[in-house]
Amino acid sequence: MMAMTSALLTELQQRELIFQIAGEDKLPQWLDGGSRSLYCGFDPTADSLHIGSLVPLLMLRRFQLAGHRPIALVGGATGLIGDPSFKAQERQLNTPDVVESWVEKLTHQVSRFVDFDAGPQSAVVVDNLEWTRDLDVLSFLRDIGKHFSINSMIQKESVKQRIEREGSGISFTEFAYMILQSYDFAELYKRYDCGLQLGGSDQWGNITGGIDLTRRLHGGQVYGLTMPLITKSDGSKFGKTESGTIWLDAARTSPYSFYQFWLSVADEDVYRFLRYFTFLPVADIAEIERSDAQRNGRPEAQRILAEEVTRLVHGGEGLAAAQRITESLFSGELGGLSAQDLEQLMLDGLPASVLNDSNLPDTLTQLLTEAGLAASGKQIKDALQREAVIVNGRALGMADNAAVSEVFARENALFGRFHLVRVGKKKYHLFAQN
Repeated sequence: MMAMTSALLTELQQRELIFQIAGEDKLPQWLDGGSRSLYCGFDPTADSLHIGSLVPLLMLRRFQLAGHRPIALVGGATGLIGDPSFKAQERQLNTPDVVESWVEKLTHQVSRFVDFDAGPQSAVVVDNLEWTRDLDVLSFLRDIGKHFSINSMIQKESVKQRIEREGSGISFTEFAYMILQSYDFAELYKRYDCGLQLGGSDQWGNITGGIDLTRRLHGGQVYGLTMPLITKSDGSKFGKTESGTIWLDAARTSPYSFYQFWLSVADEDVYRFLRYFTFLPVADIAEIERSDAQRNGRPEAQRILAEEVTRLVHGGEGLAAAQRITESLFSGELGGLSAQDLEQLMLDGLPASVLNDSNLPDTLTQLLTEAGLAASGKQIKDALQREAVIVNGRALGMADNAAVSEVFARENALFGRFHLVRVGKKKYHLFAQN
């Protein structure tokens, strides 16, 4: 376990994980004073967190390894309202039963990143609906709302942008979000002696509001630390691909696709991401960068990043499956793939479709063109003439063009269901029989 000292802050600075600190002059001394409680909030805006939540999740773990107690707050209450921070328009409100189901799923997710059996440093997961469910509106306005100045609130950058933007502006509902998050900090201070809130840089206004409310309600000195929002060097949005968001739930983004995302990180980003998303020592990451600079060919950093982050999120089995699928697709040897591996590919790893046995096209040319494996039937015919169409490891020729029902017979399917088609070296499509 890392020494329980403010040396952690030095490491976080080396990893470029600190954007702003509220109470910067006193925070190191406070951390040095013993095992401290700190929290980070995660609102249920979907049934899974995405990789944008990884940095704060891992930050909770970093503080726990340094001897402190992490509190993960899942926002059953704030999730009903919607955080306006730097959003272009009002969020779509979800029903209480939907939010409740998402809270349950997110609670399970965040629990994978912190240790609940670590003595005094054992993690806690809380739901802010616990202290807001029975809070009546008059008490809220009299006891909490009176501590907030509208003049101050509208100067917060996240609110100011919405007010100044043409269009719908900001509703009172979202405007009040800051008060609810601030109340969370004050309640966690009272219940758990929680003295530090972590968040992305877009949460600065909400965090400082909580610091001020905690002082006003309880006379407590608390702190805030924000992390930089993750950006990519080419200006595109982090965590988004052509196929959509990269989720932490294996049922939404398979371990294979998750692994591939990190493998494809740009050279300009990879060493920074190693500092953000892994627990590898900073000195080791610097050595990886030096070695890559001296190596001819593809850097090793992407492979190391993909392995480390996939293991963190999906465990050793998830990493092994992702590597097994990657190697099988690269080599063309499918014998090592399991039915579960093919289910992963069906989920989001490859273009895929369901075959209707009773309504198959007359030719492979038609079937594979309609599946998007080529722009025209002529390209498929050319590939067949070169025996560059491979179905479940078997090379096909022009003689097979009219034998669709035979090629895709159920007895030829992997695990009685799957047909993995490759055209050329890189174009894949997975067919599954219903």
